[in-house]
Amino acid sequence: MGHTLSLELQTVWKILVVGLILGAGLPTVFAAGIRAMAYGQGGEAEEHAAGAAAAAPHLVGRAIGILCFAIVLAAVVLALIYIVATGMGKVLSFEHIYPTITSKK
Repeated sequence: MGHTLSLELQTVWKILVVGLILGAGLPTVFAAGIRAMAYGQGGEAEEHAAGAAAAAPHLVGRAIGILCFAIVLAAVVLALIYIVATGMGKVLSFEHIYPTITSKK
């Protein structure tokens, strides 16, 4: 009984972590990308006090924004590849540096 409960708690913990990463993490990264792009755009896109001069554009903000969007896009593409591979009776393997679709063993 105790061993079964331990296995169930380990499984629930893994589901919670994945849910937080995908359910809250990716939207947070996307929102950070939007904010970084506003910082990178400068001008009226960035928040500033009334009557103050508009902020200058920042290259770092654009780079961070593009990186955030690339992370979200990569997660979506990997999820789609996983769904398609599973539907074809294959598995998505991360044995190499890049993900590959392999036959089930």
